[in-house]
Amino acid sequence: MADKLNFLADFPAISTQTWKDKIIADLKGADFNKKLVWRTPEGFNVQPFYRREDLKGLKTTLSAPGQFPYVRGTRANNEWDIRQNICACKNARKANQKALEVLNKGITSLGFCLDKDKLTYHFIKTLLNGIYAPAVVLNFTICPCAAPKLADILVRYFGRMDYDFKAVRGSINVDPIKGMLLKGKNLSREEVTERLVATVNAAKTLVNYRVVGVNSAIINNSGAYAAQELAYALAWGAEYMTMMTEAGVPNYRAARDIRFNMGIGGNYFMEIAKFRAGRLLWAKIVEQYKAPIFTTALRNAAKMNVSATTSRFNMTVFDAYVNLLRSQTETMSAALAGVDEITVTPFDVTYEEPTEFAERIARNQQLLLKEEAHFDKVVDPAAGSFYLENLTASMAQEAWRQFLEIQEQGGFFEMVKAGKIQEAVAANLKTRLQDVARRKEVILGSNQFPNFTEKAGKKIKVNEKTCCCKGACEPQIPTLPIARAAEEFETLRLETEAAKKQPVAFMLTIGNLAMRIARAQFSCNFLACAGYKVIDNNGFKSVKDGIKAARKAKADIIVLCSSDDEYAIYAPQAWMQLEGAPEIFIVAGAPACMEDLQKLGIQNFIHVRSNVLETLKSFNAQLLKK
Repeated sequence: MADKLNFLADFPAISTQTWKDKIIADLKGADFNKKLVWRTPEGFNVQPFYRREDLKGLKTTLSAPGQFPYVRGTRANNEWDIRQNICACKNARKANQKALEVLNKGITSLGFCLDKDKLTYHFIKTLLNGIYAPAVVLNFTICPCAAPKLADILVRYFGRMDYDFKAVRGSINVDPIKGMLLKGKNLSREEVTERLVATVNAAKTLVNYRVVGVNSAIINNSGAYAAQELAYALAWGAEYMTMMTEAGVPNYRAARDIRFNMGIGGNYFMEIAKFRAGRLLWAKIVEQYKAPIFTTALRNAAKMNVSATTSRFNMTVFDAYVNLLRSQTETMSAALAGVDEITVTPFDVTYEEPTEFAERIARNQQLLLKEEAHFDKVVDPAAGSFYLENLTASMAQEAWRQFLEIQEQGGFFEMVKAGKIQEAVAANLKTRLQDVARRKEVILGSNQFPNFTEKAGKKIKVNEKTCCCKGACEPQIPTLPIARAAEEFETLRLETEAAKKQPVAFMLTIGNLAMRIARAQFSCNFLACAGYKVIDNNGFKSVKDGIKAARKAKADIIVLCSSDDEYAIYAPQAWMQLEGAPEIFIVAGAPACMEDLQKLGIQNFIHVRSNVLETLKSFNAQLLKK
């Protein structure tokens, strides 16, 4: 009979240092920190592995779901609302019909965009006809100056419908600072405070309505990383807390009335950490308004209420179905992080008014997570994860550092008025777009692995815009830059698509088999990002044969694909035959002999360190003017 295994004796615990020593040995001299420690764009380091001992000292593991400071969630379950937004600016009846339709398809939260000039009791009655308010979350977005009137109408309507005011849930989303950031409105502190307080007082009987919005999703859609968005959202919320409490609004009501409308970025684990850290920090911020005592009402009001929306920043026009993959992982991270409500942006929003099919898919993305994956059945699955707990702590530390910097400079409102927030976001956006241009950040289907044959020009039916954006005026203060990561690549490719002739890039493959195949594949992906027709080849016996075949194919670009050692021979041969010819000659790679080749006059080299966008722009400038 075989001896029984004693796992504790036969598999003794291995120390962290032993693991690290083994890794260092496997690195064969490479620096551990430079090779494996990841410096995140958020500004902190992430280790290659974490162990139980890394949880020591982390307070995030000490609380339970639903308990202060709410890092593990504000509820004892993970049930979130599935939201769909509907534009009700033009026609209340049509918006109502659509709302009733989607409520039968899994939606539990509706978002209505309203026109202040059409706001009447009759309009709201028509809009909500047949909708049983206690059974669905009703959210409204309207100009802040009309928000008190909307609150009055809702109170009257719910009263006449004999609803229990405690049973109706929703939001009105009064956010004057959002207008400052997006439209450049130069509001005074008094004006902002007046609009907040007027709406809060008008909606005081709607105890489960959050009427003040912190719309940091616009920061996310400007390319902000998770820590930056979180820090700005917290400073934004703290500004509104201060404004309302100084104006006489009780601290618990001020906190209770704030809803955070946040974006969801594409960094899966970082976004989970963002929302968990956000709840922790917001609870600590609200606690500071506890004078004279930290009451039970204020403690409960310190629960951060988050409505999360998948980002538009990384959505694309080309290969748009990949947007489904991006938005699905974003939705997963928000769901696992325990947000209160999620809106999935339809995959086609970048080029057309979302179709019924796209909206259906967006709804089903959340329904799958609930009904198939059961994400709503587990509360805070990140709890106890060595990696995610440390990521949450690092996220909280970095966001808090940025939050304190904002407070030291006078607070969020003053920094917006001075244009400093807009400047910081623009600087971050510039850096991020440069990373996209160099493929340091990959946008699948746009700057890497494009669909070679796709034509997108004809499918673009609308320009991206926000609902109800009429009445625009000249900005009085700097505005927030809104952009998508893939826009410049899309502009480049659309230029190519509109040209009289599609440029042809021909791979002159020769020499070492492995290297020529690898470099041809790299070059095809590189040049197809501009919409060029790429022609790959199995290989040529001589450079002369390759050039002959390229000219027969009417190539505009000839790319020499070989090994570094062989370039010293093949590149000069090719250049001698092509010098002065109309074709653009490119060497795929950055060989050691590059300087010697440049002295001959060869200037075009494409490799992993190339700025893909600028390189393709230069080719387009030469090719499309012909």
